[in-house]
Amino acid sequence: MRKKTLMIHGGISRDKTTGAVSIPVSHASTFKQDGVGNFKYEYARTGNPTREALETLICDLEGGVRGFAFSSGMAAISAVMHLFKSGDHIILTDDVYGGTFRLATKILSRYNIDISFVDTSDAQKVNEAIKLNTKAIYIESPTNPLLKITDIRKMAQIANENHLQLIVDNTFATPYWQNPIELGAHIVLHSATKYLGGHSDVVAGVVVVSSEELANEMHFVQNSVGAILGPDDSWLLIRGIKTLALRMEEIETNTKAIANFLQSHPKVKKVYYPGFSTHTGYDTHKNQSRGFGGMLSFDIGSGHLAEQVLAKTKLFTLAESLGAVESLISLPAKMTHASIPKEHREVLGITDGLIRISVGIEDVQDLLDDLAQAIE
Repeated sequence: MRKKTLMIHGGISRDKTTGAVSIPVSHASTFKQDGVGNFKYEYARTGNPTREALETLICDLEGGVRGFAFSSGMAAISAVMHLFKSGDHIILTDDVYGGTFRLATKILSRYNIDISFVDTSDAQKVNEAIKLNTKAIYIESPTNPLLKITDIRKMAQIANENHLQLIVDNTFATPYWQNPIELGAHIVLHSATKYLGGHSDVVAGVVVVSSEELANEMHFVQNSVGAILGPDDSWLLIRGIKTLALRMEEIETNTKAIANFLQSHPKVKKVYYPGFSTHTGYDTHKNQSRGFGGMLSFDIGSGHLAEQVLAKTKLFTLAESLGAVESLISLPAKMTHASIPKEHREVLGITDGLIRISVGIEDVQDLLDDLAQAIE
């Protein structure tokens, strides 16, 4: 099946008992066994029919061996990090989500897991960062919030040559536009709160792995740590995924128009959007993805001006998160990336005047009018 069809009919798309085309929500915490050790479901933390339907669906969409659903995107990332042990070394994209940065520097450091932040768009720098105890390369592509691009195939080659795991946060691209496992990644994850859910009404995370060995390890972590996604949220996520393709196409159309408007505006200093042929990594992204997504950032010149713009928008909602049907606007330096030290943010290019936009599905002219009046 092609992607659009797979989002409707992938995974466990109907109830086998009743034929219901909407998967029922199973609230059961435990299940009757037909004798000791003879069961399909044992305990809801270990397995749940509604969560299983979601996990099978996301596995199909990403082309992996098995999927796993967690209570948030950070729970999913944390679960993946539980695959490693004290003394291991992990290479992370330098321009990484603030929550991932906080986890790496404030939590993983407690367990003596060594982290190096590297510009993974530069393969030579990645090779130079590999140590004897390196176990994984963790990338975002595009990154949050500067939309930097990493060559996933190249990272997979480096990972395989050095017996490392390649982990890809695919939240921005979504499985509709990009499938890292097909490009050689071993683990792909999403903050499913974002585009997969798409309606600002669910907090969730998902992981898909490329091998049975990783599937067994990941299930052991999921069951042992227990940060599972509940059945109601699993059902909401299944429903959201059904319209993912349509939403992403409309969002991308709107984003292109907004990016072009900002690029030509005299008050805007710089626009970060992977759909521009001048964007660093454009050719790489075009070669590994089918679309450019709905995220862009632009620098208005100062934190004072940025906060003025954010205060004046009427349709763009000032809020954390992204990937929803409504357009959202934020100031990374003081919101999503506030946990990153200012000096490190400035080296990366996350200035006080950088504004991040998550474009929704509203009428694009209304969005353009809103931005125009806010900037003026």
